[in-house]
Amino acid sequence: MDGVLVDSEEYICEAAISYFRQRGLLVSPEDFIPFVGAGEDRYIGGVAKKYNFTILDISEAKLQTYAIYAEIVKNRLSPMKGVVDFIRESKKRGLRLAVATSADKTKMEINLREMGLDHGEFDVLINGLDVERKKPFPDIYELAADKLDLHPTDCVVIEDAINGVQAAKAAGAFCIGITSSFSAEALQNEGADLVVSDLSELLEFGFLTN
Repeated sequence: MDGVLVDSEEYICEAAISYFRQRGLLVSPEDFIPFVGAGEDRYIGGVAKKYNFTILDISEAKLQTYAIYAEIVKNRLSPMKGVVDFIRESKKRGLRLAVATSADKTKMEINLREMGLDHGEFDVLINGLDVERKKPFPDIYELAADKLDLHPTDCVVIEDAINGVQAAKAAGAFCIGITSSFSAEALQNEGADLVVSDLSELLEFGFLTN
């Protein structure tokens, strides 16, 4: 979702920085880079660990961060370039679509609402609370494929993050990298089979017709 359907990385980073600041710890955007795409448990928890900062309840920390995030993104999120057309064309061709986000359901719901995308656009919605092991483990993509009644090797995963590409390839899926969060070289180095700047490029390439 984040970095593929919606360009929200700067906003969740801003929200997490604000959360830590309210707790008396100053952190920087660079601190979060290793945890992009891995879910907020690691996104927040990883930075806390870096600074030996104690979070007594990660669930409460996430709720507070999501509350800040919801205010930050209000009327500021829209689908990334090509997303709506890609979804429309995929459905027209009878393809099954899933969202498999490491973010919790709360953030997934905020993003869908702010983007104006209906749940019915997707056959399956999987969030980080549905799996114990988050990306880079393959669990979320294996679960999504199972819910779609497909094998992961028959699926295409579209990812923006290194953790996500690693998860997709571990599941055995074909992986397309989107360069919204990391460079083409970084995504290719992790095994992305194809790299584009956004979903509109896939439509221009005729990817759905091949």
